[in-house]
Amino acid sequence: MTATRLDGKAAAAAIKTELAERVAVLRDHGVVPGIATVLVGADPASQLYVGMKHRESEAIGMNSIQVELPAESTQEEVEAVIDRLNADPTCHGYIVQLPLPKHIDTDRVLERIDPAKDADGLHPTNLGRLVLNVNAPITTPLPCTPRGVIELLLRNGYDLAGKNVVVVGRGVTIGRSIGLLLTRREINATVTLTHTGTTDLGSHLRQADVVVAAAGVKHIVRAKDVKPGAAVLDVGVTREVDPVTGKNRVYGDVHPDVAEVAGFLSPNPGGVGPMTVALLMTNVVEAAERATA
Repeated sequence: MTATRLDGKAAAAAIKTELAERVAVLRDHGVVPGIATVLVGADPASQLYVGMKHRESEAIGMNSIQVELPAESTQEEVEAVIDRLNADPTCHGYIVQLPLPKHIDTDRVLERIDPAKDADGLHPTNLGRLVLNVNAPITTPLPCTPRGVIELLLRNGYDLAGKNVVVVGRGVTIGRSIGLLLTRREINATVTLTHTGTTDLGSHLRQADVVVAAAGVKHIVRAKDVKPGAAVLDVGVTREVDPVTGKNRVYGDVHPDVAEVAGFLSPNPGGVGPMTVALLMTNVVEAAERATA
């Protein structure tokens, strides 16, 4: 068996085409969805990631707002930018690029974001609303990466209803938040949350119809622990220096041999990553639609 590839680039491209149509409708009504980023310092990886988000959002007709601050900026200066974006009617959603410099209180900054403009979908208020909302339509921003995982499966015709999903990793970005979406009645999956402290992780994985690997541990999921035909999504990232070239290499949480056992496989890179960016833009377009309803 060779797993069917869950192509995140293709699915993300389809989402962006759909978003471009929605943006055009909003523009016809005099509203240009505005997405903003706040970057403190000059970390090359963060600059690259932020630049990509703006290029993709501009390509579908969105208004791109970039705020860059020097690394030595004070807590008060960063918070003043947050307050300005909260009050800016041309900005419908934004992110603060992490990590922030160590002297900045990250939690204080993130909690200052207007929940309605929370493009990442990880504000405590929005996560709390998601905890309380099992049945009703969602009218708040959703966590981008978990939403991307689910959307990637659905767009490939995978029905999650009744499936046993094992999530590996307990981070806020994916592990702690994805179960809130998967267990909503409209999805109706059963979720087991595991992590690096789980005793006999393999026994849990072998029962899973779907594995979401997001621990950030190189090749923690191997073929011997995957149920034949399971859907496996590789989300975690580990960076190591290649001893030969001296360059950084990126590894996922899923060992390459899983491709010979799984029924569906989302690779890393090229799987969930592009979906995260597409769903980030979706959150902002939806916020603009809500603001004009």
